[in-house]
Amino acid sequence: MEKKQEINCTVGSCKYNNKQNAKCTLQTIQVEPIVNRDTMKADESMCASYKHI
Repeated sequence: MEKKQEINCTVGSCKYNNKQNAKCTLQTIQVEPIVNRDTMKADESMCASYKHI
């Protein structure tokens, strides 16, 4: 069975954010670690696919 994944956007300044339903219009995103950050929490990574409007 194929899993369906969903990407939500809450960053209003990202050009891929559909403001009407808070969905990302990209098919996939690239997540990369933040350099020199080792907190072992979610704040260690960020969306590398972000593009400013």
